[in-house]
Amino acid sequence: MIVAMSEKATEEQIQHVIERMMDLGFNVHKTTGAIQTVLAGVGMPVAFDVKDFEVMDGVAEAVRITSPYKLAGRKFRPEGTVITFPNGVTVGGDKVVVMAGPCSVESREQIFTVAMQVKDAGAQFLRGGAFKPRSSPYSFQGMGLDGLKLLREVGDETGLLIISEVMEISQIEAMLPYVDVLQIGARNMQNFNLLREIGQVRKPTMLKRGMCATIEELLLSAEYILSGGNYELMLCERGIRTFETYTRNTMDISAIPVVKTLSHLPMIADPSHGVGRRDKVPAMARASVAAGCDGLIIEVHPNPEKATSDGAQSLYPEQFTKLMGQLRMIAPAVERSIA
Repeated sequence: MIVAMSEKATEEQIQHVIERMMDLGFNVHKTTGAIQTVLAGVGMPVAFDVKDFEVMDGVAEAVRITSPYKLAGRKFRPEGTVITFPNGVTVGGDKVVVMAGPCSVESREQIFTVAMQVKDAGAQFLRGGAFKPRSSPYSFQGMGLDGLKLLREVGDETGLLIISEVMEISQIEAMLPYVDVLQIGARNMQNFNLLREIGQVRKPTMLKRGMCATIEELLLSAEYILSGGNYELMLCERGIRTFETYTRNTMDISAIPVVKTLSHLPMIADPSHGVGRRDKVPAMARASVAAGCDGLIIEVHPNPEKATSDGAQSLYPEQFTKLMGQLRMIAPAVERSIA
């Protein structure tokens, strides 16, 4: 159930509604927007009549939510979620943010070189994997803690925000001091134990869509994180697996406007994994901005031919710089700008 309080509702009235919801067995999540406070009741309550809440003092509207995702749905935050970082960068607002960097942290020279290149082109986040989930056990698995330390060092020096993937519960605490955003990869989208633990931390998180997941399944996975109280969550479309084999995945551009309609959460697009081909990444990035994404995460490497992972889908720095110029022309057409 969603209870939208009126603009003039007092704190006493809000608390009274919260207590009534809790008496019925709801777990109550409170969000305060620019205009009104919204209370979301989730869980397995006893039988209740929504009309009882409609007539309570300070209540503007009470609605029974029938969709399986209560907190991820747009009614919880009709105005949309905006995540604000300490340096002033926002995700979910009027500006489209760009996250860029290599698939994996390989060396100090590599990560510092690419960080300066993507920053000069206009990126606000540096992406880079310290722990890498690989299909083959013989592939490069990442630098681990040493990679995280390099990411933090380069982030502090350049001012770029750091996003890196967490693969398991035991890595969460170790990663918190080093990253600004925790990334949950496609393979872990339905790792519900990991999602529950991420819900307990207060660190911005990006959840990627599983390669065979429906949009509803993505939103239900988001619900696990939100139900723990971590509301600084963004979603990511990174392509799904279909019968088409020309590209690595099929980039589901339509998921962007669909999710933006169903959910208040910011939507990031990953064209690198979406197609897996360097020559097709710019087109998918441009299309994603036109479709209304709130951000892009793009793989960039100073020497893709020698990359330890995903070299074929990594842009050269000069390609990324050119793409950023194109995005700055496209964004105003959809009433956005590139941060």
